Amino acid sequence: MTTLKAIIVDDEEFARSSLFFLLQQNCPQVEITGIAKSVAEAKEILAHHPINLIFLDIAMPGGNGFELIPDAQKHQAAVIFTTAYDQYALKAIKANALDYLLKPIDIDELKVAVDKVAQHIKLFQNQNENDDRIANLASSLNTKSEIRKLTLPYGQGFKMIDVDDIIYIEADSNYSVVHLANQDKITVSKVLREFEELLPSDQFVRIHKSSIINLNHLKEYNSKNGLQVFLKNGESINISRRRASDFFEKIKLFIKAGSDH
Repeated sequence: MTTLKAIIVDDEEFARSSLFFLLQQNCPQVEITGIAKSVAEAKEILAHHPINLIFLDIAMPGGNGFELIPDAQKHQAAVIFTTAYDQYALKAIKANALDYLLKPIDIDELKVAVDKVAQHIKLFQNQNENDDRIANLASSLNTKSEIRKLTLPYGQGFKMIDVDDIIYIEADSNYSVVHLANQDKITVSKVLREFEELLPSDQFVRIHKSSIINLNHLKEYNSKNGLQVFLKNGESINISRRRASDFFEKIKLFIKAGSDH
């Protein structure tokens, strides 16, 4: 069993103590090396102890959790973000394929997150890749803008893509196939609903139970052979009857937004 030397960083005493207790009772592979109530205390621990896992609160008075990231990267430590419910923060974390635990922390979710780190510790050692994902998350949270980049699991690592490069996404059982403008296809273990939640709703529309399209790549649509869309890459996709009204509404808003610029 891989031993993970970990620290807990959180400004709330109850959050620190409850996570410590949960880890002790349920995650024997985790060895708590230190507990910090601020970024400054966490930096001090990192400077003097070999750490490979950090449970990091994002919003803390007197120091945003992201201030610790350069130190975490220097020590090649994996990060599991712990956060209270914040719809935008969760969306940004998910978009960058980073691990998180929602407070109050669920035991089963904690076990899954820890096991994932233990099993894939080599992925976290690809530091440039991890740097990019965390840097993009920090930028997204600072600007509170819509998600413009997605990080998708790919092979033995991750691939960061611009949402503008997505032509369409099709469902494949419990997987989704992301079709890109450069003709690449990436198969990921996400269902379409997850992409619906992450992607800008004014640009992407679900036209079928198995298809989401990027309106920027729409060439035309007609009802000659049943209602269909024709994309700029030459492919055509059927629009289901139950999603037709939503599609036409999105088209109207999309065209109006374009004419306003």
